[in-house]
Amino acid sequence: MNLSRYRHLYTASQFWQKLARHAATAGRGTLEKALYLYYAAQNPATPAWARRVMYGALGYFILPLDAVPDLAPLVGYTDDLSVMVAALGTVAFYITPQIKAQAHGKVDQWLGARARPTPRQAET
Repeated sequence: MNLSRYRHLYTASQFWQKLARHAATAGRGTLEKALYLYYAAQNPATPAWARRVMYGALGYFILPLDAVPDLAPLVGYTDDLSVMVAALGTVAFYITPQIKAQAHGKVDQWLGARARPTPRQAET
């Protein structure tokens, strides 16, 4: 998928508006991935080529006309999530533990903290 055609659609204000409107229905996984891309794109250490990929995926996310409408129950965010996962696969090196922690903190703030497994629980 060529994300460059969606890059021009991205604006920070539209991104935050969409997250605010759809936080509960989009689900934790979709929100976290969107925030990984957003926070990584804000990081000055992220190279320009990776930012273009990130902004392209975020532009698709905020696009009001999706391949699968966001209002469709259960499947409405699958296309957005797929695009973000593809982008994350391309720029994974720039999604640092600090960026993940920042995104998790924001989602916890919106949706409430979820129990995270301790390192020992995660091993089993």
